[in-house]
Amino acid sequence: MEELSVDDPTQLLQAASDFANYPGLQNDASAKDFLDRFPLPVILNALQTKADVPGLESTLIAALERVFQTKYGASLIPHYMPFIQVGLTAESHEVKSLACKTVTYLLENLNEGAVSAVHLIVEHNIYPLLLDCLINGNEKVATLSTDAIGKMASSPAGTDVVFPANTNEATHLGALAAQCSPLGRVRVLALIVKLFSISSYVASAIHRSNLLRLFEAEINNTNDTLATMSVLEITYELSEVEHGREFLSTSTLLQLLSSIISNKSMESVLRSRAMMISGRLLSKGNYMFADELSVKTVVSAIDRILSSSETQDADECESALEALGQIGSSIQGAQFLLSSSPPAARHVIYAAFDRQGRGKQLAALHALGNISGETRSENSMILTSDAEESLRRLIYETASKSSKLTPSGIFLSVLKQDSETRLAGYRMLTGLVARPWCLMEICSKQEIINIVTDATTETTKLGMEARYNCCKAIQKAFIMSSKVSSDPALAGLAEKLYDAVRKGPYLAKRLEAQPTVVTDDRF
Repeated sequence: MEELSVDDPTQLLQAASDFANYPGLQNDASAKDFLDRFPLPVILNALQTKADVPGLESTLIAALERVFQTKYGASLIPHYMPFIQVGLTAESHEVKSLACKTVTYLLENLNEGAVSAVHLIVEHNIYPLLLDCLINGNEKVATLSTDAIGKMASSPAGTDVVFPANTNEATHLGALAAQCSPLGRVRVLALIVKLFSISSYVASAIHRSNLLRLFEAEINNTNDTLATMSVLEITYELSEVEHGREFLSTSTLLQLLSSIISNKSMESVLRSRAMMISGRLLSKGNYMFADELSVKTVVSAIDRILSSSETQDADECESALEALGQIGSSIQGAQFLLSSSPPAARHVIYAAFDRQGRGKQLAALHALGNISGETRSENSMILTSDAEESLRRLIYETASKSSKLTPSGIFLSVLKQDSETRLAGYRMLTGLVARPWCLMEICSKQEIINIVTDATTETTKLGMEARYNCCKAIQKAFIMSSKVSSDPALAGLAEKLYDAVRKGPYLAKRLEAQPTVVTDDRF
């Protein structure tokens, strides 16, 4: 083989460009052929010594990425760990990015053999360098180092490295965050969110390491609105992670969030986000993890926002209603909202049939759908007798104060609005119709039945499916009610519901293609 010199990298640059820009996938054979012509030591030497050659650094990095993505290329990484060390400390952000990616490729491919990828990372002191990239690298480098650390934490051996038992150890995320800039702390929190999403095992390790206190400390520090907003955004992401919600719900975080919601001097956007996070943390099964005092504190804070006689921010009101809807999606939450004194659910029901603000009405209709059980299983829709009576009373009371006078009237008024409002209305009725009084109201209004059974009413997939689900729920409630199903006057309605359900959710009548005869153009 011809001896190559990095003094004239022209040949290497051209070959690397061809390899990096090859339109198809590079396989083991093509990677081996490339490295046989240009061994890794030659490429790495050129990367370190010829970075000033125009286009060389970016081209070699692109080529090495494709090499290491193959199994053959990844198998060579353990022999070049010092290169990763140098790369992670390089001044070039692109070289740092490559080094972070190389760690990920190593973790993804070295699954067998006497030496594990985690062992190599520990032996060559790679993990502290990844943490430095996380804290001090640019946004791309920080993201790639986060990916590499997340991949490492996916194995039990890696979890032990990422969560050392000694809280004073320099690599402990709590100790690291204490010494960081505000940006560095936000990045540590973002890493913790990613780690939470890996598995319940890793989530438990985070909880044992007492890392949730980092979120609480940052949220409690309200001196910097932008910093607080950043932390709330990350906390919101964490509240969406299945493995994170349970632990968040048992922390003092709910108390902190309720204090933000109650603080009138806070920016509206902060209060809105705090309400959204609280609602998500108390939604569905997570409600049972929170203590009763935390739930009461959060709901009371939201209630005060909606009860305020001062001019309310529209987004803040919508967030408050949506948060109540999230809380009401669990059977325990729905019962609490309807049984508290006064019932916090009153805000949802009043706003659901108030056309003064479209966004507010939409949020309330969806919230009422959650409270009435549209998102719950069939055997969890009906609440305690006290909660059910509160729900019925609030809806009849709201209807009596409107120009429609009856629940059937206000239901129909919702279904006569725009498509987005109708969709929310379908969800609301799908949950409410499980109650006999609501079924009677619906059956008393032929126009409601006409809308929910007409397959041409909706033109979007979501709208069609929401209408159909509502139709099915009404038919099922109809069949289950002996009083209604045995009424001869409603026989035609029963047949109409059955026929609509049988036809399915989508357009029942389809226009067939018709032949068109057109005379030839003559010149």
